[in-house]
Amino acid sequence: MRRRLIVGNWKMNTTLSEARQLAQGLIQEVPPAGAAAVVVCPPFTALQVVAGVLPGSRVELGAQNMYFQPGGAYTGEIAPFMLTDLGCRYVILGHSERRRQMGETSELVNQKAHLALSSDLIPIVCVGETLPERESGAMQAVVQEQVRVSLADLVEAQLRSLVLAYEPVWAIGTGHVASPTQAQEVHQLIRAALPPAVAEEVPILYGGSVSPENVAALLSMPGIDGALVGGASLKATAFAAIVHAAG
Repeated sequence: MRRRLIVGNWKMNTTLSEARQLAQGLIQEVPPAGAAAVVVCPPFTALQVVAGVLPGSRVELGAQNMYFQPGGAYTGEIAPFMLTDLGCRYVILGHSERRRQMGETSELVNQKAHLALSSDLIPIVCVGETLPERESGAMQAVVQEQVRVSLADLVEAQLRSLVLAYEPVWAIGTGHVASPTQAQEVHQLIRAALPPAVAEEVPILYGGSVSPENVAALLSMPGIDGALVGGASLKATAFAAIVHAAG
């Protein structure tokens, strides 16, 4: 049975003191045990501070991105060994903001996914369509192609070790959220793009303006295994409420 997972993506927010305070608030608000795994992904600058707060809690550490090379002369980039050295277990790859604003392709995400898995990191691979792609009827083709290319040449054991996240680009940070039925429909399309041997084993999260008010309805849908949370993860009480809804 797929385990539920709630991931908080802090994006480009928090000073060191704010990150420490938020992490401390989370471990006070989030119950020490539960059915869902819980991950927070601070900005790179705050990883070490947050790593110092989380031990002994239920909350695990993740990063928001990594480079596709294991190390070397790549000014301004972050290698996977740097993340594991800080205690990261997860890494978000191919977030819609990076695809849209930084020009990341599914081919690049695929390179990162291979390297993350070989570096003892669990990739959270993001896919999702824009509003024009949805309205033009291209949503299924776009999302399934992103899945296939982003996960190309991964063997079954590797696929069982990763997480997918569906992020409708039109719902990221807009306050708009896919209806539970819309989200479930795309989760089914994503699962259909996976090899049959692993399709029912890979957790698929929903991300897109997730809040304490809408998360229960989303998680009630079969095939939605958790949430990738943006703005609401910056408030300890709101994020804890989302975790509580997941069990």
